Parts: sequence; C-alpha cells; structure tokens
Amino acid sequence: MPTIQADRLQNIAARLLIGAGASAEEAAIVSKHSIGANLAGHDSHGVIQIPTYIDRVKRGHIVPGAPFDTLRESSTTTVIDGNWGFGYVVSERAMSITMEKAKQHGVAAATVFRQSHVGRVADYPLMAAREGLIGIMTADSGRSSKGVVPFGGREPRLGTNPICIAMPSNLEAPMFIDMATSAVAAGKLGVAVARGASVPEGWIIDKDGNPSTDPGDLRNGGAVLPLGGPEGHKGYGLSVMVEILSGILTGLGFGHDPSGRHNDGCFMAAFNVDAFRPLDDFKQEVTEFAQYLKSTPTAAGFSEVFYPGELEHLKEQTLLQEGITVEDSTWDALKALADEYNLTASLDMA
Repeated sequence: MPTIQADRLQNIAARLLIGAGASAEEAAIVSKHSIGANLAGHDSHGVIQIPTYIDRVKRGHIVPGAPFDTLRESSTTTVIDGNWGFGYVVSERAMSITMEKAKQHGVAAATVFRQSHVGRVADYPLMAAREGLIGIMTADSGRSSKGVVPFGGREPRLGTNPICIAMPSNLEAPMFIDMATSAVAAGKLGVAVARGASVPEGWIIDKDGNPSTDPGDLRNGGAVLPLGGPEGHKGYGLSVMVEILSGILTGLGFGHDPSGRHNDGCFMAAFNVDAFRPLDDFKQEVTEFAQYLKSTPTAAGFSEVFYPGELEHLKEQTLLQEGITVEDSTWDALKALADEYNLTASLDMA
C-alpha cells in the first residue's frame, strides 16, 4: 500500500474530479474535505470515495455546477435544494448561511436535500465552532439503500445516521463529537473489505441474523447493528431522531426506494454563544472542563484520557508528517482514472 503526502493526494483527487467535469472550485472543496477525513483517521470518508464520486458524475447522480436553490427562508431558517450537486459544496455553503443568520439573530437552522454524499459530518459544525458558534448537524441518506437494523430486528430499516456537535474553545484541538448512531459507519466496512480485514464482533450480522466478523456479509444480505451492543436501544432511538430531522423534516421521507440515488438529507443548526453568555468566558470554561476531564487517573490499559475531538487532531498532526497510506485497490482505481483523463504523467502515477 503506497503512502502519499496529504498535499499530493489532495492534488490528485482534485485533478481527477476536474477531469470528470467538476469546476476547479468544486474539486478543491471536495478534495479538501476528502483528504481531511483521511488526516483525521477516517479513511472510510477519504480518498477511497473519489472513484465513487466520479462514477456517480458519469451516471448523472452527481451534477457538477448544479444550482443552489433556497426554497423557503426566514431570518433564522433556510430550506435548501442542492439539485444533486456535490454534497461538500452544498453543505459548506448551507452552513455558511446558517452561521451568518446565527450571528445576527442568536440561533439559526437549515435543512438540505437533493445533494450527494457530504462526507465527514464534523467538517460543517467545526466551521461554526471556529467562528465562536456551537454547531450541530445530522445526516441521513433519504430513501437510498438502508443498512442498519432497528434494535431487536433482522432486516435493515435505517441508515448509519451520523450526528455531530462542535464547541468553540481555547483548546489546541477542537472539542466535538462526530459519530454514527450505528455500531460502525458503513464506510469503515468498505475499507475493511478493500483491505481484506475482518471486523469486531458486534458490528454486523449476516443474512440469517447471526453475528459476523466478515465485512463482506453486509453486501450479501447482512446488516449493521445499532450503536450500544446490549444497550442498542439507545443508539436505535437516537438514529430514529436523526432520521426524522434529516429525512422527514427535509422532505426526503423514509424507507427504501430501489430506484433512488444517494441523497444526503441534512439538518444543521448554529448557536451564537454570545447570545447566551460572553464568548471568551464560555471558551475558557470549555477549555478548563477538558483539562478537568483529562486530569482523571487512568484506568488499567489506558495511558491517557482524551477529550472528544483530541484524537483526530493528534492523528492529523502525525499523518501530515508521515503521509497517508492508501489501500492498493483504491490506488489502482485512482491510477485507472488518471490514465482515462491522460493525467498519469502530470500526476506522476505511472
């Protein structure tokens, strides 16, 4: 498996996207978010997705240059139709609008539908946190294929339905939680398949409802379990609420339409901390809270306690120095696309 420096990998992704018909601006945004996911240690949402995005462009499932339509709007709310544009581009713009409204009015929220994959959900609430706002986002794939069973069930009825909340602070690493409400994000299973690896018991079941450690079973009639193991009713309940916010409130609906295409529906909100208490005081207290958490004595088998978001930051610092390891199957797919667009020599991918 080759190890590639992040800036080079980002350039490769952007050039391939441009070859597929994306504008330079769209390609820069998509590649930035994708390689950013690799740097955070979330390879499932990283460069492995670029061939999939290009395939969806070819099939008309992603529309480069799609219009961005505001269907309904108030001083604090926005309803956005992405018209099947790149999800990264649509959601980044939607969060920017929501942030500006929150700065003016204290709180703001938006719903987005008809956009492609938005990638790592944390990227958008973190935009808000950097501006002194609390950011929240949930996502659901609408009526596209489902992979997660309700607690106690055997057939999938839900998506992985992620949720993220990000807080402004004075910490070196951002304070945030970004998690699927399933036992594992579906993309991590795709990475395991690509790398020929097994997965921990408790993540998936096979087509007969039996526990499995073979990630290939998901594509053969299996399903992902809800977050929580024996207490999976908690992850299941949270997933249901995310689907209502991101699927039903957005107008995407629920269930599975086999003729549909991947359609990330999103709910996002921003809260201006200054509307509640002085921002500087809040940021300092969040910082002290994180330090208080880290000061607890460690349990057996642990050398350090991390606050939410810290591990991703540390991973990024390491990978910026060492480079990003790309599984052979993904690198081969990228090289094939470079050949197709006559970019092999200029990208040095021979």
